[in-house]
Amino acid sequence: MPTNNAPFLTIFLLFLGLIRFDSFPGLEAATGKLASIPGLYVFGDSLVDAGNNNYLPISISKANYPHNGVDFPNKKPTGRFCNGKNAADAIAEKFGLPLPPPYLSLRGLLKREKRKSSAVTGVNFASGGAGIFNSSDQKLGQAIPLSKQVNNWLSIHEEVMKLEPSAAQLHLSKSLFTVVIGSNDLFDYFGSFKLRRQSNPQQYTQLMADKLKEQLKRIHDSGARRFLIIGVAQIGCTPGKRAKNSTLHECDEGANMWCSLYNEALVKMLQQLKQELQGSITYTYFDNYKSLHDIISNPARYGFADVTSACCGNGELNADLPCLPLAKLCSDRTKHLFWDRYGHPTEAAARTIVDLMLTDDTHYSSPITLTQLVST
Repeated sequence: MPTNNAPFLTIFLLFLGLIRFDSFPGLEAATGKLASIPGLYVFGDSLVDAGNNNYLPISISKANYPHNGVDFPNKKPTGRFCNGKNAADAIAEKFGLPLPPPYLSLRGLLKREKRKSSAVTGVNFASGGAGIFNSSDQKLGQAIPLSKQVNNWLSIHEEVMKLEPSAAQLHLSKSLFTVVIGSNDLFDYFGSFKLRRQSNPQQYTQLMADKLKEQLKRIHDSGARRFLIIGVAQIGCTPGKRAKNSTLHECDEGANMWCSLYNEALVKMLQQLKQELQGSITYTYFDNYKSLHDIISNPARYGFADVTSACCGNGELNADLPCLPLAKLCSDRTKHLFWDRYGHPTEAAARTIVDLMLTDDTHYSSPITLTQLVST
């Protein structure tokens, strides 16, 4: 192609990009539809793992067996810790994107074409048992910690950069980078005398936020600009935690307090990060703690009948054992908030939470909503 046509090509691609990505200000309000995003890239733990752990030979933190996937298409246990689709899948569907495949499913010569196509529509890097700190998977045997998930993203980033440079830059700036992580680091803190001796809860949760900041910077430096950051929920209200209170089945408020401490540190860190990057990052923080609290406080309003016990399990609150093939399965998964003893949401709960992410008010989201984020 003659060199003097390059500026025209760049302008033309940028114009096409604006049309394809529906990025004109106010478009959503005018059409009543969500502004579109070109790609969805997911980082995190078992709340959004789409099956990466299936490919880890040592890990015991897998969900590639029944009853997991009982409501997934073809009743397939895919490695999602859920009866069906999880929150990452629901977000993709809301924006008309294919479900982001697990990164580890894209390796090998025979997957080259799928890897190329998925690189631009979205990839899921999340791993059950993963944490912000590299050590957070020790009890479960093996997971992919956040730092390695970002390494895997940089591998996919190389595929994206094979696009024409201005198109690649536009694609990265308008895609959505979703991060759902932190619960396993807190579980580690609860269960480790060594960690509690090394630092108090305020110090530990601040270290979590600082470490997460490093990884967000790495993603940002690759060209990412739009982030959905999801806070830690009330993990003291999971069926497993409630079952330990054999009398009243109340939440573990000590555990919830540590979740609040981390979320506070996370919010402050995000504000500082935006200042340090001179506004080149745009984000929405979703208060998952508040959303779960509201659902538990008024379950009928959200269509749930049981917000204390696990849908799949055994024993007290169905929380004595994980969701194994011989576990007891609830008959109506749409009425249960929790899928298993660990507090993974059912598909119905995951979709409810994603709907709350997409509400127009800022009750759960700050400093802007997800719909505002993708429309700017």
